[in-house]
Parts: sequence; structure tokens; C-alpha cells
Amino acid sequence: MENEFSSSSSSSLFGLSINETNKTELAEAARWAKFLAILGFIMCGLIVLGGIFAGTIFSTLMSGSMQEIEGMEGGMPAGFGGIMAVFYIIFALIYFFPCLFLFRFANQMKAALATNEQGALNSSFQNLKSMFRFLGIFTIVMLAVYVIAILIGIIGAAAMS
Repeated sequence: MENEFSSSSSSSLFGLSINETNKTELAEAARWAKFLAILGFIMCGLIVLGGIFAGTIFSTLMSGSMQEIEGMEGGMPAGFGGIMAVFYIIFALIYFFPCLFLFRFANQMKAALATNEQGALNSSFQNLKSMFRFLGIFTIVMLAVYVIAILIGIIGAAAMS
């Protein structure tokens, strides 16, 4: 096939080539990507478990005896534990997608380097692009949320004085 790259020589794609050095570097990047993705999946699971138990933890921490010890009157709202559980689960879901894209990148890159298949290489880079796009969009959204929170804080402080 014309688009395949061979293991013994470099092939040209728009003036770029993948040689043995590049293949070694990409293989190492794929190993690290898979390691980080697996750790990310484990963290997602731990975050979900934390979210599931958040209701119980917060209800225990905010029990009547705890409120008396710290002098708290009224405590937290009744549904605060549930809200925290939903927050943790949403955070785990958001964190899951970059890990999934990174995992797919690693697996498809390893397959592409092992079989010299151009389609697997293309798919690998598409997943890497998707991971960076997701993280970039998420960063922009979080920066917007921070700016809005700061503006609300400034307006609130000005209204209080």
C-alpha cells in the first residue's frame, strides 16, 4: 500500500518521515500514555467511590453531636451529601474522557508500530487530537467560570458596601 511506512526505511508524508528513531520515541510515548490512562481510570473509579460514599460521610460529619462539638447550629442542608455525590460523579465522568482518548491513542499507536498500518497510525493521532481538544475546551470553560465567579464576587462585595 502506498500510505504505509516501512520498518527499514522512512516513508514520506507531506515532507515528513517516520524513521526508526521516531518509531522508538512513539513506542515509548505510547507506553507512558497507557500507564497514565490506566492510572486515570483508577482515579476515576476512586472518585466515583468517593462520590457514592459522600452522602454518608457528610451526614456523619454533620450529625448532631458533631454540630454541638464545634458549636455549629443548623449544620448543612439535608441534601448536601447528595449534591456532593453528584459533583464527584460528574467530575469523574469529565476526567474519564481524556483518559479514554489517551488509552485509545496508546493502543492504536502500539498496533500501528507493530503492523506498519497507516489506518491505525491515523486513528491513534486522531485520539491524541481528541484528548487535547477536550482538555482545551474544558480549560476554556473553566476559565470562563472563574471569570464569572470573580465578577459575581466583585459585584457582591460592591453591593454589600
